[in-house]
Amino acid sequence: MEAEQLKAMRLLLVDDEEDFRQTLVKRLNKRGITAHQAGSGEKCLSLLADQPMDVVVLDVKMPGMNGIDVLHHIKRMGISTEVILLTGHAATQDGVEGIKTGAFDYLSKPVQFEHLLGKIMQAYDKILGAREKHQAAEYKARLAQQMIATERLAALGTLAAGVAHEINNPLAIINEAAGFMRLVLNKQTADMPRKEAFEKALEKIENSVKRARAITHQLLGSVRKNDSVLAEVDITELVGETMQLMLNETREKNISLSLDAAADLSAIWVEPNQVRQILINLLSNAIQATPAQGRVWIKVANSAGGVSIDVCDDGTGIPRENLEKIFEPFFSTKSPGKGTGLGLYVTRQIVEKLGGTIEVRSQLGKGSQFTVHIPNQVGRHLDH
Repeated sequence: MEAEQLKAMRLLLVDDEEDFRQTLVKRLNKRGITAHQAGSGEKCLSLLADQPMDVVVLDVKMPGMNGIDVLHHIKRMGISTEVILLTGHAATQDGVEGIKTGAFDYLSKPVQFEHLLGKIMQAYDKILGAREKHQAAEYKARLAQQMIATERLAALGTLAAGVAHEINNPLAIINEAAGFMRLVLNKQTADMPRKEAFEKALEKIENSVKRARAITHQLLGSVRKNDSVLAEVDITELVGETMQLMLNETREKNISLSLDAAADLSAIWVEPNQVRQILINLLSNAIQATPAQGRVWIKVANSAGGVSIDVCDDGTGIPRENLEKIFEPFFSTKSPGKGTGLGLYVTRQIVEKLGGTIEVRSQLGKGSQFTVHIPNQVGRHLDH
């Protein structure tokens, strides 16, 4: 066994005879092993509650709580610890009982140091083997999840091409019809009934077409590279404009929507349509997760060469087991027909293309907070 492994071993000696413990500690130190000590069963259990050990060398005959009782408690704690019992010559039955209870092995006093050291090494080998097996199982599970994610990504690429064809075609028709309506409307006189209302409705159609096209372009990002269009953006103004787009959704549920922006925010160079899409996706999720009379709020601040944007809500929260899955394509906790499972996936893709990061913190019943860091694109743009 390598010296680094011995140094990493967490060993506990439990015996009411201090001289015996100290002698063992000195000899173990010479072999590169550091041992903790406990003079009673009660002290042993207290120490294990605070600091789990790999191997415990436990004397059976101790005043107060004896070694067998301590062993029972250790097994009930459910910790990964191997126990070696030390018994008297006349008390081998205690050792047999200990084996039945789950001890690794037992030795009779007076114990030979080399024999004890060998048992300690064997017990530690068992611990390391179990640990490696557990790590291998975890790795296999992560690999399986990655394979599933890879398959989903491949499916998403195929889906994206179909989505672009099926959605962009009707969008082109809608856009053409809107253009014709705009042409006709411009020829109308100022006294046309409700002309202003028609102009606003037409503007909403045109803006919605642009937004839908932007979404399909993001879905096609991995299939077709689009030229970046940077602009100097007042991030507070951009966030405020995006919040205005969500007012109808918040009014329907009587949800308050507020903005807390730092006073010293400076303009940054970034792709405004992509930032707007990030905000729309996160705000839409927050509003859907928040019950009536709830709150959704955004905080914006300067952060490490860019800005950080927190989208917060006091809604239902996200179960811990789903936190690592929510950014996967097609994963959704919404009922059938209520969500595509692409919103957060697309959001993360946009954030990463901008060179940023997105994190989530959530607590069931108390709400969620998505934090997006967006760097200033000037340096990244000049590098290209």
